[in-house]
Amino acid sequence: MAFLKKNKTPEINAPMDLDSVMKKFDRESNTRIWEGVPKILVTCILATFSLFCIYVTLFASWLEELRLTSFVAFIVLLGYIVYPARKGVQRVNYMPWYDFVLMICGTGTFLYYSFNAVSIIQQGSNFLWYQIVIGIVGTISLVEVCRRSVGLPIIIVAACFIVYALTAGLSNPTLWGKLNYVVHYLFYSKEGILSTPINVCSKFIVVFIIFGAFLERTGIADFFIKISNSVVGGFSGGPAKVAVVASAMEGMVSGSSVANTVGSGSVTIPLMKKTGYKPEFAAAAEASASTGGQIMPPIMGAAAFLMADYVGVPYSNIVLRAILPAVLYFAGIFIAVHLEAKKEGLRGLTKEELPRLVPLLKSTYLLLPLIVLIYLVGTSQRSIQYAAAIAIVVAIVVSLFNKENRITPKRIWEALAAGGQGMITVAAACGVAGIIAGTITMTGLANVMINGIVALAGNQVIIALFLTMLCCIVLGMGVPTTANYCIMAATCAPILVRMGVPAIAAHFFVFYFGIVADLTPPVALAAYAGAAIAQANPMKTAVTATKLAIGAFIVPYVFALNPAMLFIDTTAWEVIQISITSLIGIFAVSAALEGYLFHHMPWYQRVISAVGGLMLIYPGAVTDAVGVALVAIVVVIQILVRNKKVDI
Repeated sequence: MAFLKKNKTPEINAPMDLDSVMKKFDRESNTRIWEGVPKILVTCILATFSLFCIYVTLFASWLEELRLTSFVAFIVLLGYIVYPARKGVQRVNYMPWYDFVLMICGTGTFLYYSFNAVSIIQQGSNFLWYQIVIGIVGTISLVEVCRRSVGLPIIIVAACFIVYALTAGLSNPTLWGKLNYVVHYLFYSKEGILSTPINVCSKFIVVFIIFGAFLERTGIADFFIKISNSVVGGFSGGPAKVAVVASAMEGMVSGSSVANTVGSGSVTIPLMKKTGYKPEFAAAAEASASTGGQIMPPIMGAAAFLMADYVGVPYSNIVLRAILPAVLYFAGIFIAVHLEAKKEGLRGLTKEELPRLVPLLKSTYLLLPLIVLIYLVGTSQRSIQYAAAIAIVVAIVVSLFNKENRITPKRIWEALAAGGQGMITVAAACGVAGIIAGTITMTGLANVMINGIVALAGNQVIIALFLTMLCCIVLGMGVPTTANYCIMAATCAPILVRMGVPAIAAHFFVFYFGIVADLTPPVALAAYAGAAIAQANPMKTAVTATKLAIGAFIVPYVFALNPAMLFIDTTAWEVIQISITSLIGIFAVSAALEGYLFHHMPWYQRVISAVGGLMLIYPGAVTDAVGVALVAIVVVIQILVRNKKVDI
């Protein structure tokens, strides 16, 4: 669902080839090279898959097992057509024989299930040996597609859980008995591959991926960057603020931190360097803002649909509760880049460099597909699938008014093909996430983990939150947004629910900390992609990005300890109060990390500011009062120093 893979603004040149950056840090971009007739055939298959998904999700009333297995069969087929076994230079129009074998066998196993769905359901758990073999081959073929399109981290996690199940996790005395049970549970039941993640993916996420492909072709990404430049580009450190605003807007429908970083970063990072930002800071600002796109409503990297299904609330409910935390997150980054600009004395763009706002306002019609989508979903006038389908039609109509980005019949076909290709990674990751969640449920490991952390934390919720945060960051490294959340929802969210945290707050908490794994060393893919564009040190970039994204490490604690931020059991006054104190707290912490407010801050002021900020963030009247007092002391000292009335 990434908006922009290449810089569409010709007057700004990225410091290196963007395709190479994407291929290095985003496995989804490492595809086979098809030319001529083979390319036409592959495009037709991908576009047909998109049409199949639209038909099934909008009109068909198939047996669920038939719908899901046919969907996964398509994913396996396309996965081997699109993705090679390893990175590197690819031969044009070449697919090795063993990939053909894997593709045919893997697709065949799921089609076997499709054509025999009724008899398999009636069969219960008594499977013949060849059916066990079919289940093993099907599972391995899907896992291999995930490895090619997503990467190894999620595969390693899944493999560890399966090995645990086959060794110590199940009570069945024989290996064949354990294998039979595992294959039945993970392949033939709706508790493994065909569980909630792949179900939600096939029903909801696919239509939004196709919508994203059409929206990209309207030129809205370039519009977001230009409008952000026009509004905030002229302020101190303007290009960094452009990165924050543009990434927040792109993130509303983008599903990839890396693609978002490379897309808008190809424009904003060179501009930031040009105005005086250090390469590491420029890359970190873009990476942290682009990663935040995954928490920005209405799509939230497609995890919003999964969360609604897991928690059992309407999708619009999830979107509403996500607004305030997302705003605070981006406010934290905006504050940090502003303070850095002031500290370094950086200017904004000149009037000559800024796009004119009035002509840009004429292009606001490009926002109409998003407005229609949000309206239809928010008012529940249409189902989520129909709302996305209508938004696709609106995107096509809107493009007719943009001569440069008009969606012709040919481009409609290309958008359908792009949507079909975009589904492979998400669906494969959801399938493997289902394996992980199913194994955890099957072995009872979830209860073991929950009881262990609850016992370790005692009655202290803050300790449980901290331990859960560490689990989320480790398990989320290198894992795409949707699969990331599925793993967190199965393993970590129940821990917090057991400790008394409301279910929605618990799921938001684990979602946030799974996402920041894209910024947190050592597997900080978004930060590394930004560093490649900025020609900066990758590790320094990742550390700086973590500092800039401090809001993502603080805000989840706020709504976990005080769910008023998520509009849970609260009043308007409480929401206003917690919003103000949290914003001041994030400001104080950001200032402490930057070492600058109105003037350079010595170490003791940074400590006071950090402590005061954290106390403001922690809910409670006493902590708020102490926090305000501490922050006020630092502010007064800084003002006096600036006016030369005292020495520090």
